[in-house]
Amino acid sequence: MPNRTAVVTGGTKGIGSALSRRLARLGYHVIAVYRADKAAADLLSDELGDRVETARLDVADPEAVASFAEGVLAEHGAPSVLVNNAGRNIDGPFLEMSNDDWHQVLDANLSGPFYLTKAFAPAMLGLEGGASVVNVGATTAIRPRLNGVNYCASKAGLLHLTKCLALELAPDIRVNCLIPGMIDTEEMRTRYRVADPTARAALLAEIPQQRIGSPMEMADALEFLVGDGARYITGQKLIVDGGQFMW
Repeated sequence: MPNRTAVVTGGTKGIGSALSRRLARLGYHVIAVYRADKAAADLLSDELGDRVETARLDVADPEAVASFAEGVLAEHGAPSVLVNNAGRNIDGPFLEMSNDDWHQVLDANLSGPFYLTKAFAPAMLGLEGGASVVNVGATTAIRPRLNGVNYCASKAGLLHLTKCLALELAPDIRVNCLIPGMIDTEEMRTRYRVADPTARAALLAEIPQQRIGSPMEMADALEFLVGDGARYITGQKLIVDGGQFMW
């Protein structure tokens, strides 16, 4: 059997918690990383027991990432799955955006996956059964939105980081990008005002399947990407969006 350890950054809330749960139920020992919300991490630990361990980490800190990876490798060996899901979102008009807001988002959303993958990839090369890196992107990687130049740029960079890593880490490590559309999370409900019937109707009118997706459907897609059914798939983006973004 290949190594059954999985590392999931941003793995204790929202979509990330659904990804951690699915990997745990597939038999992986999940190391779910969080930055600040210990209460959410504790809830996940209570639910999954010894199938998960949580770790506090700022993925934007390269020294902290290196130390974290060293500890994981020493205790568990190389993970066969790495999910780069952690991210930040600090909106604001371009002309008013501070340099700090630019760097915080780029550091978390783009540099973080670079640091994590660089820290783990040397040990993942040559794993029996291969290994898989999944970067969680965003539809704004190609279709921009107002007041999000930092976020959009970071996710566009992540999409191309995915492709470059797929080239360089093949054939041992497959690298793909999992892109959520309108998935039912607290952040999405607030941003798109889905509690407002008019706003919700306008949103659903843009989605051919006429519904909002669930975090469980993101977990379904992850299960496919890390499984044997996707063993010939690398450097690709998988968009889970009900048909909203057809590109």
